[in-house]
Amino acid sequence: MTAPDADATTTGDPAPAGTPTNHARHRAADAPDGAPEAGGAPVPPSHQPPPPFPGVPAPSPSPTPADGDGRTTQAKLLERLLGARRMRLDLRRRDRFWGWVGTIVVTLLAAVARLWQLGQPHQLVFDETYYVKDAFTLGRLGFEAQWPDEPNPAFEAGDVLTYLDKAAYVVHPPIGKWMIWLGMEAGGGATSSFAWRLSSAIVGILAVLLLVRIARRLFASTTMGVVAGLLLAVDGEAIVHSRTALLDQFLMFWVLVAFGCLLMDREQARRRLAGRVAEILDAGGTVARYGPRLGFRWWRLAAGVSLGLACGTKWSGLWFVAVFGILTVLWDLAARRAAGVGRWWEDSLVVDAVPAFLTIVPTAFVVYLASWWSWFVNQGAYLRQWAAEHPGEGVTWLPDPLRSLLHYHQQMWDFHTGLSSDHPYASHPLGWIVQWRPTSFFWEKESPGQGSCPADAAEACARAVTSLGNPLLWLLGAIAIVATIWLGIRLRDWRALAVLSGTAAGWLPWFAYAPPFSDRTIFTFYSIVFTPFVVLTLVYPMVVALERTEGRRRERSLAVAVIVAVLVVVLAVSAVFYPLWTGMQVPYSYWQNVMRLESWI
Repeated sequence: MTAPDADATTTGDPAPAGTPTNHARHRAADAPDGAPEAGGAPVPPSHQPPPPFPGVPAPSPSPTPADGDGRTTQAKLLERLLGARRMRLDLRRRDRFWGWVGTIVVTLLAAVARLWQLGQPHQLVFDETYYVKDAFTLGRLGFEAQWPDEPNPAFEAGDVLTYLDKAAYVVHPPIGKWMIWLGMEAGGGATSSFAWRLSSAIVGILAVLLLVRIARRLFASTTMGVVAGLLLAVDGEAIVHSRTALLDQFLMFWVLVAFGCLLMDREQARRRLAGRVAEILDAGGTVARYGPRLGFRWWRLAAGVSLGLACGTKWSGLWFVAVFGILTVLWDLAARRAAGVGRWWEDSLVVDAVPAFLTIVPTAFVVYLASWWSWFVNQGAYLRQWAAEHPGEGVTWLPDPLRSLLHYHQQMWDFHTGLSSDHPYASHPLGWIVQWRPTSFFWEKESPGQGSCPADAAEACARAVTSLGNPLLWLLGAIAIVATIWLGIRLRDWRALAVLSGTAAGWLPWFAYAPPFSDRTIFTFYSIVFTPFVVLTLVYPMVVALERTEGRRRERSLAVAVIVAVLVVVLAVSAVFYPLWTGMQVPYSYWQNVMRLESWI
């Protein structure tokens, strides 16, 4: 059977903190009819309401040491709240050893795929023309500067100081550009195309490492954690964005960090809840009405910081603030219900949901506002002096710097909501999940003897950087979304909602900007932000198949064989497409044979 409450975090085993909650709050006199006393009889099943949403177990009586198996109340609560599989994970040194060996091997594979010939092509490809130059001037001047007409040839040739001493109008917050600048500083300066992309590559490598550790705890399986990391390591979207200096890569990274922090918070909160409820019950109290407070939750604060950095990269990070905020509250509701708290919904809303909002949302806002620090301190930044030049306009009760920034944000909002222009690679989000219309970042065809194409070549040469995810992986991922929804409802498995949350936040909002609702210009490459969650969604049915065939040799062997076959074919497809993700020179016929669909060209 599936362990629907197996743990999902990357933390260790923090001990419950704090002192016991005032026992007067948990007196038996407050308990509703049929609620269990400490050490008393359980509520009859007929009195237990059904779970209100998938993944939330029905409330059950709190365990006591008198049950006869020798375990403490806390141990029994921990197993109920975290799941037996999670409790067994990492018990053996061999599991911990192979967990890290697998992580390192997959991360090294990701590093090779992303760093090999990272500087090729030595051209500003696609939107690098904006973000590389913006990052360079942001680092030198403290604001993004304007450039003369046609600056790219000179910039690519090493003449990187042709910018003008005048602020440019940019429409994205600065965090991603600061990260690109850090890579340029560490990688040899703005004259190096390797340096332009170094931060993207490092972030892409770290994302693979993070996904292995997150998936390992999410699914309580070292093997399936490594499988998830391997799939991300070889996916085309992930590889291309790791080799290109675009902002979406950094948005993906901070979103994934936030998700990992919330998973860590989930485990720590449940360990605290188990410890504090056990203290109450062992002291003769009850949680038949309300449960204990859990104290300040630092991992939730870290998630707020990460989400603020995500919003400071691109505004679409706001959707993750909303979705992840709801997700963490649902986890808390489920935890109190599983711990036997009688009025779990009221208790969780008051002592968990309100603090969650106050921890995540204001933190994300403060971090976002702080990300504009260089704009505040540089008087020459775009619209920095708008308030002084327009007294009495805008939101007049705000200080001048904030009034100017708000006016700037209104201009940014108008740009994003009004962006509508024909583009050959614009795509409807419905096709993103199968990579129907990928974005070509770079394409070049040379005749024999021309450029780098050998004079004795039998045919023309082609080079391409196409932001196309592994077609098989994404097709299976699309199917897995349907399977995960069905399995999540059928098994009441919280993990299904967890893996779907990132895809929901990163994909579904874009339908509001596409026909028939709007005609904003949008691209498939935006899907990089939820690529790790597509991978997790693909892995989830595999995990369920392995769990539900445990102890049945024939069915288990079949499940393993199917998983291995999928991995082998996905790896083979990635090997075929890799030259077209990385700008390698190939025969023109090779490019034609691989790019089989008209919509890919």
